[in-house]
Amino acid sequence: MVTAFVRSVLAEPRAPDPPARDWRDWALVSALLIAAGAESIFRPDVPWRPLATVVALLVIPALLWRRAHPLLATAIGFGGALTLVLPTFVYDVSEVGLDSMFGLIVLPYALYRWASGREALIGTAIVAVPAGLSLATTDNLGNLVGGTTVLVAAFALGAAMRFRAVAHGREVQQVRTLERGELARELHDTVAHHVSAIAIQAQAGRAVAAADPGAALEALAVIEAEASRTLSEMRTMVRVLRDGDAADYAPQHGIGDLHELIRMSPLVQVQCVGNLADLPLPVEVAVYRICQESVTNAIRHAHHPTRVSVEVRGEAGVVELRVHDDGHAARLSTSLGYGLLGMAERAKLLGGACRAGPDPAGGWTVSATLPREVPQ
Repeated sequence: MVTAFVRSVLAEPRAPDPPARDWRDWALVSALLIAAGAESIFRPDVPWRPLATVVALLVIPALLWRRAHPLLATAIGFGGALTLVLPTFVYDVSEVGLDSMFGLIVLPYALYRWASGREALIGTAIVAVPAGLSLATTDNLGNLVGGTTVLVAAFALGAAMRFRAVAHGREVQQVRTLERGELARELHDTVAHHVSAIAIQAQAGRAVAAADPGAALEALAVIEAEASRTLSEMRTMVRVLRDGDAADYAPQHGIGDLHELIRMSPLVQVQCVGNLADLPLPVEVAVYRICQESVTNAIRHAHHPTRVSVEVRGEAGVVELRVHDDGHAARLSTSLGYGLLGMAERAKLLGGACRAGPDPAGGWTVSATLPREVPQ
């Protein structure tokens, strides 16, 4: 288990998109440098004053690179700290260094917040050497406990903020995935439906053009209307994807619009029975979209159908729908089509279920059951 943990840490990449250096970084470094200069001039009890001053003035600017190069900044900062600790073991002095060097405590935080796993392990070892030696030389228990607590808190805060950022990134990605799925369903259920209607009307117009020019003109009018709707829907999708605007779909259809499906083909018959009043809009939209996709599939893929029946029934607590065609079903594909997948997703999101397949009595049937109440 320990080996697996170490491997996972070593495989951890750097945190993405660290913030660029801004005025606050310059303000922090400037304040620490001014404090270090003031200490070196006005503080009377600084042992090894030249060394302490030079080290402080050299390592404090490393804070400017703590996000872009966390390991390098940590090595510079705590390497300088080690330089100040060593004299305490060789000579009879203590606490060589300036109080302004305490600003280096942000380096452990930055190390765990922005560095890769490998860099974090190396940086922890770098920090541990001067910190451990410094704590080992103190005779004050309060300083020992306080120093250890502050150092561990810096590491812990960096790790916590990193975890929070990762969790937020995953949440954003999940939202984007849901939005992409919603766009995909909307694109398939609207644009693809209109294109299918155009193809069907074009075939019908070509078939009757010679014998009935008036019917052919009617087919052309339907094609023009469907093409305009398709263009409008596609512009909406492109605007959402390009500009990041909130999706502004066309007015949603409901159960009251199911009779519009009859325009697709004279074979379509629609029947609505039972209590279908006061249904939530998501349920009505799902019923319409599932029926629309089922009718489109029946007209496009069924072989020689004579009837496509759409039945929606309102029962106690649920809404049931059934779309059946009596044609010869085409040979099933080994992969699930986007239309069937979209219907199943719509039903599942509302807590219902959708099934599609060959009917034992012949033809193809799509059936779905949706709860009347939308789950929260």
